[in-house]
Amino acid sequence: MLEKSLKNTKNNQVKDRYEMKIWVDADACPVVIKDILYKAAERVELQVIFVANQFLRLPPSRWIKFIQVAHGFDVADNEIVTRLNAGDLVITGDIPLAAEVIDKGGYALNHRGELYTAENIRECLNMRDFMDTLRSSGIETGGPSALSQSDRQSFANHLDKFLNKHAKSG
Repeated sequence: MLEKSLKNTKNNQVKDRYEMKIWVDADACPVVIKDILYKAAERVELQVIFVANQFLRLPPSRWIKFIQVAHGFDVADNEIVTRLNAGDLVITGDIPLAAEVIDKGGYALNHRGELYTAENIRECLNMRDFMDTLRSSGIETGGPSALSQSDRQSFANHLDKFLNKHAKSG
């Protein structure tokens, strides 16, 4: 009887084990990055949740979900932060969102494959604020360059490396 009880406890622990999710700040996510994420969701059998304020057409999959939020400043970001669990991964190019994710114990990866960390996020925020100050004073800073093939490959490689290390390791 004790043996059966221990076996049931072990099975429940496995069943109740939290599996990380990938949250996607989808309004500004490039299509090619979404495509990489669709494939990763199927390959790794991991929930990927796209959050946007406009409807997204997603491929049918039990692993791919969509949450549509109201229009408004930072509504999608706030939804992600509210639902995020420690250990989840967020795909975003939004540095303030990445900082909130890290503060909550999550991970943040941008579209070019850069993993934001507790060590580098403050520097990224400072650079973002500096560039914003330059723009608001009338200095043309230009925007980010278009996503290149090497950026796409870097994103795919860093995502795979991250998933190999973190997915289903419970």
